[in-house]
Amino acid sequence: MPDEILLKPGPLNAEEERQMREHPVIGERIVKPYPSAADLLCIVRSHHERFDGGGYPDGLAGHKIPLLARIVSVCDAYDALVSDRPYRTRHNSADAIETLMRGAGQQWDRELVSLFLVELPAIRFEVSA
Repeated sequence: MPDEILLKPGPLNAEEERQMREHPVIGERIVKPYPSAADLLCIVRSHHERFDGGGYPDGLAGHKIPLLARIVSVCDAYDALVSDRPYRTRHNSADAIETLMRGAGQQWDRELVSLFLVELPAIRFEVSA
């Protein structure tokens, strides 16, 4: 993705959004030649699918989204929420948790959000130690 899209301080226009939505397919194409990364292909391609079917690139829903991609999607969302972005400052952990809970069953697998939130205190402790 071009830096002018990745680092844009405001909302993306329609063309920029279209380009951004290509990154899972481009990433899959980059990783595919490496046999050692074969198990990662489903994560790279499907990490922006939504549990309700409204994601991209394939519009997969529910358990048709590979489990590893559903797991990474929850973790990636939390990380994105608690990290500064060019277009906004980071959220605190409580707000990020609230966002995950609101999106459970729609954007993310409800069961995986619950498991993530149970493990989050231990994960944050290990990272900060």
